[in-house]
Amino acid sequence: MIDHAPATPAPRRGIGFIFKGKDGLRAGWSLAIFLAIFSALMVVASVIIRPRPPGPGLPQPLLGSLVPEAAFCVAVLVSGLLLSLIERRRFASYGLRRERRGKDLLAGMGWGVAMLSLLIGLMALCGALVFDGVALGAGAALGYGAAWFGFFCLVGLFEEFLTRGFLQYTLARGVAGLIASVSPSARSARTIGFWVAAAVFSVGLFAAGHISNAGESAMGLVSVALAGLTFAYALYRTGSLWWAIGFHATWDWAQSFLYGVPDSGMMMEGHLLATHPTGAALLSGGATGPEGSVLIVPTLLLTILIIHRTLPRRATAFDA
Repeated sequence: MIDHAPATPAPRRGIGFIFKGKDGLRAGWSLAIFLAIFSALMVVASVIIRPRPPGPGLPQPLLGSLVPEAAFCVAVLVSGLLLSLIERRRFASYGLRRERRGKDLLAGMGWGVAMLSLLIGLMALCGALVFDGVALGAGAALGYGAAWFGFFCLVGLFEEFLTRGFLQYTLARGVAGLIASVSPSARSARTIGFWVAAAVFSVGLFAAGHISNAGESAMGLVSVALAGLTFAYALYRTGSLWWAIGFHATWDWAQSFLYGVPDSGMMMEGHLLATHPTGAALLSGGATGPEGSVLIVPTLLLTILIIHRTLPRRATAFDA
């Protein structure tokens, strides 16, 4: 008679297993709760914000664009904060780390202006962009410049946290968890999870958010996707969104205010310089602006190299 070793009893799994895993609340539930809260807050924001006439001496963009963008920032940040309480995680885990935030933000701002200026310079040298002169007086330039700078800082914060903050972090940990459950010895689960999430949000969601822009083009959408990957690489290097927030803000500000060119097909009121595109749209960007020019590809590839050389790799949750 052969003795058999007793079978190992299967682990008992209650209803809590559906909602929680080794890493706390399962990623799918976290994403669903975040999107529900964020959608509700965005609806509330759209209802309570009413167009108001600008105050004395204030340019139209200050209330017409800045206030709604501020409300959108509040909505996405509050959604992330509530999820950090539900998940019992540090809010900073979603990309708004305190370490080097000031240095990263300022460095990103500097590179944003520099790289957009490089792109504008290349277009001018190729005859694809012509400068027509200064469009504003000193007083108006200060007012519009400050208003647009504040607005685009909010745009950078909102779009970066929405596409590469909570959603990026949560999907990345979910994918990493799935890989670990199939192959517990997999050493690159977190790295794979990060780049899968980046493909979904930095490329997919980020590009999809620009489709409805008037004047957007196929080349423009390609450049938005490449910009998303560029920002994702900065996040991967540092574990922080601050560099990308700064770059995003001043890149858009330099387009819309400083050089007076369309930003993803949108032309803003109140720009310092007057310019117009000439020649083939593939080179000039046409109605899309510089982001619709093929010259943006080498510009962003150079930006990725700059990120690699100037942002030391830091130990983050995305390490393999």
